[in-house]
Amino acid sequence: MGANSTRLSPRQKMINLMYIVLTAMLALNVSSDVLDGFTQVHEGLKRSNSNFDNRNTAIYGQLESIAEQNPDKGKTWLDKATEVRNETRNLYVYVDSLKTAIVQKADGKDGDPDNILNRDDLESAAVVMLAPGRQNGARLRGRIDTYCDFVSEYIPDSLKRHTIAEALSTAPVMRTGTLTPQRWEEAKFDQQPVVAAVTLLSKLQSDILYAEGEVLASLLSQVDAGDVRVNELNAYVMPQSRLVMRGGKYSANIVLAAVDTTQRPRVFIEGKPLDNTNGLYEIATGSTGSFNYSGWLEVSHGDGTTTRHDFKSSYTVIEPMATVSATLMNVLYAGINNPVSISVPGVAMSDISASMTNGTLTREGDHWVAHPQTVGQDAVVTVTANMDGRPVTMASTTFRVRKLPDPTPFIAYKDAQGNTDHYRGSKPFAKALLLASPGLEAAIDDGLLDTRFEVLSFETVFFDSSGNALPEVSAGAQFSQRQKAQFQRLGRGKRFFISRIKAKGPDGITRDLSPMEVIIN
Repeated sequence: MGANSTRLSPRQKMINLMYIVLTAMLALNVSSDVLDGFTQVHEGLKRSNSNFDNRNTAIYGQLESIAEQNPDKGKTWLDKATEVRNETRNLYVYVDSLKTAIVQKADGKDGDPDNILNRDDLESAAVVMLAPGRQNGARLRGRIDTYCDFVSEYIPDSLKRHTIAEALSTAPVMRTGTLTPQRWEEAKFDQQPVVAAVTLLSKLQSDILYAEGEVLASLLSQVDAGDVRVNELNAYVMPQSRLVMRGGKYSANIVLAAVDTTQRPRVFIEGKPLDNTNGLYEIATGSTGSFNYSGWLEVSHGDGTTTRHDFKSSYTVIEPMATVSATLMNVLYAGINNPVSISVPGVAMSDISASMTNGTLTREGDHWVAHPQTVGQDAVVTVTANMDGRPVTMASTTFRVRKLPDPTPFIAYKDAQGNTDHYRGSKPFAKALLLASPGLEAAIDDGLLDTRFEVLSFETVFFDSSGNALPEVSAGAQFSQRQKAQFQRLGRGKRFFISRIKAKGPDGITRDLSPMEVIIN
């Protein structure tokens, strides 16, 4: 966008050439004509500097306009341009002050650099610039070097950086008739007439404005250098979710996406690049739950730079499901923990809540446990899901509350391997195992409910040789001593009955169990 100012105008080339010729003539003889020539060169440099300044001001105005219209895009470059302009002004004004000091040294306190009276004064420039107490020449050299390094950082073109470095060079100078190079300030201001010194400083100001113009043009050209070029515009609909529950809310972002089909950005997921250029991210889902992922895109720009754009998202995996329920089997058993499965397709488990009447319903991880209380009174389970920040009732299911089935009585014993087993009667049972058993137990151990009951009492019925029944009462759930004594007298093939078994389950209901027959082996 900025103009190329590396090529000097023919007029500027002529002014520079005149300056060189007049300097050479000055070495031979400082005549009135030579002094007039320097005055003309100085006047030409003043006009050139004014043109340079106007051009630089115009470029700076373009940067201001861009920053005003698009602060995000232009403010950074305007801030850099402002910093360069301030540094240029400070150095330019400092050089102006040196010109005034030299002329005032020659013409007095009213001396004017644009109207020099003692143009051929050969001492004033050396006194102002080289006197040990002032050191203005060394100070100027240092400031020029600092300025040159400063502006070079803003110019990516190496050729332009070299041109500016040559224009602002303060390297030692080998003058004719000398054996060793002189310091820059000595070569420029020692034994120089006032008009020549002022002209040299004006030339230095011209070089400073030239350097400023190159930097401003470079900054202006870089305003759009980092833009992403596109050749295709597409409309996209990006829903927050394609699965919406009744009562929920469907949300989608309608966006215009600009892409460059000739140069795709590189996409990285969790630090690894995608294996395709279309930005398609696919992953197999092996387990349910909510999963987060993040990554970034690397976008190449026209100026050769690359920018990184981070992103993050998440997805929820649910079990494939179909609900099949037998209406007659919606049953919960009172007094025990009934496992219940609750889920809402498309909703994370953490966003689901549930409540229950006639009992309590508690969550255990991803599962629920229902504990109904009153037999014969229905329990209603109500499921609520958090949809878009508000609770939505998803379903209410009614369960009948029944009492537990009767358990089966048994005698617990240890087998030959030391494992616990249950004897439920009606088949031979070793007398030794019977004597080692402490008493009678009862449980529902069908693999579904697996609920133990508390045996309250029972009695054993033996028969004598005449066929008379001999009942013996237990000590709670334990065999009494009289019962154990009867066991001792039983021979192989004898049998007895355990009857009047009373047991109480976790539902608090006491029930009579069926008798069991014990056959002694």
